Amino acid sequence: MGIVQELKRLTAADRAARVDLAAAFRLAVRMDLHEGVCNHFTLMLPDGKRFLLNRYGVHWSEVCASNLLALDAGGNVIEGEGEFEKTAFHIHSRIHLANPSAACVLHTHMPYATALTLTVPGRLEMVEQNALRFHDDIAYDDTYNGLVVDNAEGDRLARVLGSKRVMFLANHGVVVVGPSVAEAFDLMYYLERACRLQVLARATGLPFRAVRPEVQRDTYRMILADTPKYAAAHFNALKRILEREQPDFAR
Repeated sequence: MGIVQELKRLTAADRAARVDLAAAFRLAVRMDLHEGVCNHFTLMLPDGKRFLLNRYGVHWSEVCASNLLALDAGGNVIEGEGEFEKTAFHIHSRIHLANPSAACVLHTHMPYATALTLTVPGRLEMVEQNALRFHDDIAYDDTYNGLVVDNAEGDRLARVLGSKRVMFLANHGVVVVGPSVAEAFDLMYYLERACRLQVLARATGLPFRAVRPEVQRDTYRMILADTPKYAAAHFNALKRILEREQPDFAR
């Protein structure tokens, strides 16, 4: 029986999870948040024992609900056919295990955020409204150890991330996590927007205009409180565009 036929036997929750994650890949291509056939997104399935991962060698513009792999914590492919990237497993599986609230884990080398990871000190400054979404919510890993090819390095990254929703990986890229695809994708989108503005502002050579600490905190709290509602609205709007223009993502 083919994978498309198998999908028809999935629970509604599993099917919805596949469609949402496939949408995230397609949208990342549209927004230039991807890199070749590398980088990886994962989503823990409702049973908490399996997670979805993109198959290695499939361009993100080709990802659809039916060609995602489902893996267990040991790296066994439970559903789907094909190989997965080792670094994807060792980064994502360890974060999923360490942080149950990180149901969705997105790792990209998106241009502007990655550009900041190449600098010293490599911090996103709290000087712009989108950046304030991330006030005290970014972990910084300032130690680049090369490719993540074992669980020990994956565990180290999970410890650095802790309970934060974003991690900057020095000389590498970023990791964004959330309780759903919608929230994680919304966060990733606004992270890249904030980093883009900061890179552009730095290019002027002019000093940043400071935002008062209490305004930083209050703005972050207000945005965080509305995140589930606004992230869902944003992601659903983006999915409607895909449904009109690239409906095969859901097959």
